[in-house]
Amino acid sequence: MAIFRVPLFFNKNIQFYKLMGTGKNGTFDKIPDLSQWSILITYEGDLNLNAQFGSFILKWFELFCKKQTIYLLKPIEGHGLWDKKKVFGDLPPTTNYEGEIAVLTRATIRLNKLRYFWQNVAPIAAQMSAADGFITSYGVGEIPWVKQATFSVWESKAMMKKFAYRMPQHKAVIQKTRKQNWYSEDMFTRFTIQQKIVK
Repeated sequence: MAIFRVPLFFNKNIQFYKLMGTGKNGTFDKIPDLSQWSILITYEGDLNLNAQFGSFILKWFELFCKKQTIYLLKPIEGHGLWDKKKVFGDLPPTTNYEGEIAVLTRATIRLNKLRYFWQNVAPIAAQMSAADGFITSYGVGEIPWVKQATFSVWESKAMMKKFAYRMPQHKAVIQKTRKQNWYSEDMFTRFTIQQKIVK
């Protein structure tokens, strides 16, 4: 993955990118899944995979990847920063959209709060796969244990919010993260899914 930094850096179509590893269980996880990796890029304009990823990366995927899943997303609502940037632009905190939705939640965890994070957040996140309306999720991260993110897909926004805000244990952990200031930076973004490509 490290060699992808060169073509991504020089690709003028890309505004922001991250190369990330993944966890074993589709969410926050201390154990990495060394067979699965993730690339996130942002761009403006019409989709052209060759233009966005570059032919080198696409050919690498074809040669070495058993399976590729590409989500083409449109950010619709959210808040927060990633590397001190509004990665997806200025978004409203919420909209009237209620259909199938993808969610990216990421945070940089303060080193002195790591123990509290893993004791509280990880067990709750592990319950997500059993929630009503859950479709799939991936645990991704730039730095193991410290810079963590979860990308999840739900049948509807209402079902996602039911898990996130009405489940007592999850609601309590959200309140703890804010009250005890666990994160030095965080971001929460929701997307509509424009297209899903599986190869």
